[in-house]
Amino acid sequence: MTLQQSILKFIYPFLIFIDKLMPVKDALLVNTNNKLPLTSIYSIQALASNNDSFLLEKYKGKKILIVNTASNCGYTAQYDELESLYGKYKDKLVIIAFPSNDFKGQEPHDDSAIGKFCKLNYGVTFPIMKKEGVLKGKDQSETYKWLTDATKNGWCNKEPFWNFCKYLINEQGVLTHYFRQGISPLDKRVISAIEK
Repeated sequence: MTLQQSILKFIYPFLIFIDKLMPVKDALLVNTNNKLPLTSIYSIQALASNNDSFLLEKYKGKKILIVNTASNCGYTAQYDELESLYGKYKDKLVIIAFPSNDFKGQEPHDDSAIGKFCKLNYGVTFPIMKKEGVLKGKDQSETYKWLTDATKNGWCNKEPFWNFCKYLINEQGVLTHYFRQGISPLDKRVISAIEK
């Protein structure tokens, strides 16, 4: 871990504290009307960080939490919380990290370095995908095209506001929640949505 990354890890609790003090209106979006997707998330094929094909279909029957991640972000310490969440709920939940350099160059590393960083510094055991774009535009990954387009997922047009935004998909492939980066993976609202 670099000095910059150590400092960012140290300030993470303060960022979460500030986010709680000054909540924003769209920090949590919920599919309250249970709108069904118009195209299936399970038809999407992503690429794992080692370039192997990664089919989301293999997680039918489990909840899926998709998170856009970065190594040099004030929220990078959420890797610890994500791993804790995964350890507790891996019988019913898979967490999938999608590293991205879309926010001020906070993920400059290649796929191999990202994987090593996550394993060495945070003990990450959940799947990490190939680094791709998460924001709307020509470089946006197929997964994030689905997550951020209501004509595909049924209701949500919200793209990630920053690194470590979280999208929760239920066991039937329905997008149920969007959590902004300031909501910890261990927040009671995330836990409640997973246990539901």
